[in-house]
Amino acid sequence: MVMPRFPLLLLLCAASCLSSQAEALGKEAFPAWETVLPPTGGKPCVSTPALLVDLLPGAKGSLPRELVAGNGSLFFTADDGVHGRELWRSQGFGNASGPAALLVKDLRPGTATSNPRRLTVVGHQLFFTADDGVHGRELWVSDGTSGGTRMVKDIWPGTYGASPDQLLAFGPVLYFAANDGQHGIELWRSDGTEAGTFLVSDLYPGDDVYSPGVPGSSSPRRLTRMGDSLFFVANVEAEVFIWRSLGVSATTSVFSGPEDNFLSAFTAADSRLFFLHDNDEGEASLWWTDGAYAEPLRFFPGLYPHDLTALGGKLYFSAGGGEPQFWGEPEGEELWVSDGTSPGTVRVKDIWPGVDSSAPSFIQAMNGRLYFAAANAEHGRELWVSDGLAKGTTLLKDLAPGAEGSTPENLTATAGLLFFSAATAGRGREPWVSSGLEGGTFALGDIAPGGEASNPEGFVRLGWEVFFTATEPAHGTELWGVKIRAGASCDSPEE
Repeated sequence: MVMPRFPLLLLLCAASCLSSQAEALGKEAFPAWETVLPPTGGKPCVSTPALLVDLLPGAKGSLPRELVAGNGSLFFTADDGVHGRELWRSQGFGNASGPAALLVKDLRPGTATSNPRRLTVVGHQLFFTADDGVHGRELWVSDGTSGGTRMVKDIWPGTYGASPDQLLAFGPVLYFAANDGQHGIELWRSDGTEAGTFLVSDLYPGDDVYSPGVPGSSSPRRLTRMGDSLFFVANVEAEVFIWRSLGVSATTSVFSGPEDNFLSAFTAADSRLFFLHDNDEGEASLWWTDGAYAEPLRFFPGLYPHDLTALGGKLYFSAGGGEPQFWGEPEGEELWVSDGTSPGTVRVKDIWPGVDSSAPSFIQAMNGRLYFAAANAEHGRELWVSDGLAKGTTLLKDLAPGAEGSTPENLTATAGLLFFSAATAGRGREPWVSSGLEGGTFALGDIAPGGEASNPEGFVRLGWEVFFTATEPAHGTELWGVKIRAGASCDSPEE
C-alpha cells in the first residue's frame, strides 16, 4: 500500500528569538553536566548510597515523587504525615548548616493535600500544578522559597480550576494545555507572571460539534520541541492534527486524519521529528516530519514500537518487524534504527534469534552508545550496549549468570554514568552504576539487606550527587543518594 505525503506550511524562527531572554536567566547554580569518568576509564567514583532524609519515620515513609533538579535544588513532592502531599526541596548532602530537606510551602494547610504535579523547571523557576482548596487545580510557580511560591494565574476563576497539563519547558517560557471555561482545553504559555500567561491559540473555536453549548476543546497533547518549533497533537471537530507553532500565534497544520487516529511517541532527532501513527487498528506505523512535510517510513504489525531514543541524528527503538519465521510466526521484538528513510529503517540485530523477543527496554543514549535491557536464551534479561551496528551490539555484563537474568530497570544516563536497578541473588533489586564498560559496572550497595528489594527509581542528578527513591524496612520509601567525583579516583563501593 502506498501511503501519502502530507504537505504543510513551513515556518522559520532564528535561534536569536529566544537567546536574549535565555541569557537573562543567568547561569545554573550547580556544576555543568560534565562526565565523572576518570581519565583512564574503569570504575567511576561513586559512594555507597545513604539516606538523605526521613520525612515520615516508620515503615511507610513519605513516598517522594516527581524528583526534578534546578536552580541548585532538588524539588519533589512528599507526605510527611502532617502537611499532606506538598512541595519540598533539598540542597543535597552538602547543606551541613540546615535540614536536609525543607517544606517549600503548605499550599493547602493541615493534613489536606494540594498534591503538586507536573514539576517542570524553566530557567530558575519551577512550574507545577496544585489545588489549594480555593481555586481548584491551577498553575503555580516557585523559586524554592515560601515567599516566592505563588499561583501564576487563576485561569478558570472559582473552585473548578483550569487543570493545566502537558507542561513543557521551551527556552525561557512554559507551554501547557488548560481550560479557562470559555475556550475549552487549548494551548497556553507562561513566563511565570500573570500578565505573561495567556492563551496562544483557540484552535477549536465555538461549541463542541458533539455537545452544543459546551466550548470546543482541541485538547493539545504530546507537546514536543524540535529546534525553534513546538509540535503538538490537537483535535478540531472530527479530525486530529499535528500542529506546528512558533509559540505566539502562528500555528499551522503538519498532519491531519480522522479523529480516531492515535498519534504518539514524538521524538526529535536533530532536524527530524519521529512519531507513531495508528489508524484505529491497534498497530502503528513509524512516521517523520522535518517541518516541510510528513511521511510514513514503515508499518510495524503487532505491538507498538517503543522506547524511541535519538542518537547521532538517528532514531533507535524496540519493535517487531512482522516478518514470518518458523511455522509462520512473526519475528520477535528487537532493536531497530531509522535514519529517516524507508530503506534506512532496519533491524540492528536479532539478539534472540527467531520468533522469541529480546524486547529491548529502558533504552538510554550515553557517550555515543545505546544502553538497554534485553533478553536471550543463555543470559536471560541483562544489560546490553550498542554502537548502532550488529557487530557492536553486545552483552555489557552478565549481572546474574543463568537463564533468568538480573532484569535491569529504570536506566538513567547522567554525568556520563548509567544508573539503574537490577535484581541479583542475595541482594534483591538494588541500585547499580555503569561507566559503560564491563569493568566499570557494579552494585552501589544493599539498601534493603539480604534478599529484600529496595526498588530504587527516579534517578536525578544535582551537582555532584545523584538522588533516587528507595524502600527499606526501617524507613519505608524515602530519598536516598550517592556522591560522585569528577575525573578523580576514590575508594570504589563495596561489590
